[in-house]
Amino acid sequence: MPSTPRSPRSALREFLKSEAGGGVLLIAAAALAMLVANLPGLSERYFHLLHWATGPVLSPKYGPMTVHLWINDGLMAVFFLLVGLEIKREFVDGRLASWKNRRLPVVAAAAGMVAPALVYLAVTGGRAELQAGWAVPAATDIAFAIGVLALLGSRAPASLKLFLTTVAIVDDMGAVAIIAVAYTDGITTLALAGAALVLAVMWVLGQCRVTSLVPYLLLGVALWYLVFLSGVHATIAGVLTALMIPIKPTPAAPDADDSPLHRLEHALHPWVAYAIVPLFGFANAGVSLAGSSAGVLLDPLPLGIALGLLIGKQLGIFGSVWIADRTGFAKRPGGASWVQIWGLSLLAGIGFTMSLFIGGLAFPDDPLLVDEVKIGVLAGSVLSALAGYAVLRLAPGKTPARAERAMDKPRNA
Repeated sequence: MPSTPRSPRSALREFLKSEAGGGVLLIAAAALAMLVANLPGLSERYFHLLHWATGPVLSPKYGPMTVHLWINDGLMAVFFLLVGLEIKREFVDGRLASWKNRRLPVVAAAAGMVAPALVYLAVTGGRAELQAGWAVPAATDIAFAIGVLALLGSRAPASLKLFLTTVAIVDDMGAVAIIAVAYTDGITTLALAGAALVLAVMWVLGQCRVTSLVPYLLLGVALWYLVFLSGVHATIAGVLTALMIPIKPTPAAPDADDSPLHRLEHALHPWVAYAIVPLFGFANAGVSLAGSSAGVLLDPLPLGIALGLLIGKQLGIFGSVWIADRTGFAKRPGGASWVQIWGLSLLAGIGFTMSLFIGGLAFPDDPLLVDEVKIGVLAGSVLSALAGYAVLRLAPGKTPARAERAMDKPRNA
């Protein structure tokens, strides 16, 4: 008997499934880091391991490479490579390929970054030593948020998952721009010129229709090193490399096996979701609470971050969606009630991975402030997760079948 043709796989469904599993693992890694960082005997070993100088000296500015540096500047460059691939795919070949589909996610993401920053600045009272942390509560952790949505099952409509994913992708673009512009100083012109030359070579390869991933990845490593030397944060090299990877549009199917971008994205995603992001969480979430009290949450820095994530995110995203829908600029996600959109806006306040990352850049020379950043991010993210879960768990309504089927509908069909 002839075999039944296999239906094309849905890249988005696989992405959400992988993000959900990775999000749950990230939660476990963060909890383990907090436990280890506060257990007698293990705490010293934990912090010693993170600051263990493995070498070599890649840049005089940073000295010998430590385990923490390899994770935050090396492995996270791979994370940003995947972020760049997802951004390019969605804008060239996905649900953000048309302005009509971009309107709501772009407006919601922008408002969802501005409002938390304003809340943070209001709470910190314009204190000069804390102003650098304004962007910490501006980011959304897609893995963590999708992990919470996965726990809700069918109570979270597919349209919400799609909307959260597209908002997070636009949010990632904003975070990348903030890192590149706001947290870069002491530029080394020669290294930056070398990086530009490497990018030019990658662009030429694309114009010559070179589809092998090998030259792009080798040049990507060289680009990472040059960006690392230049003073721009090395993870930006991951995004720049992604933008140079060729993509074959697939309007009639979710993916194309001969599209370099699709191949690389599928190859990287399990490693990033199940290894790199949880490892980053374990290396960055640990903060010793010895000698601290609950009152530390009322200090301006952690309080500003926590309220920025919990209050600012929901005000920015829910408010912008409501205004866009009421003015006719863009319609709210189909099949989702206003209560469910409110719940999603709360979940967007989970800023774990990117917020911790930006916090380390904002206060690179002050470990005490970095610890306060961690406390604020953890508090705001946990409260946002619990509140968002409760609202969506109690929200009435069922997921329309047509919204579920939309996840498997070919893009741009």
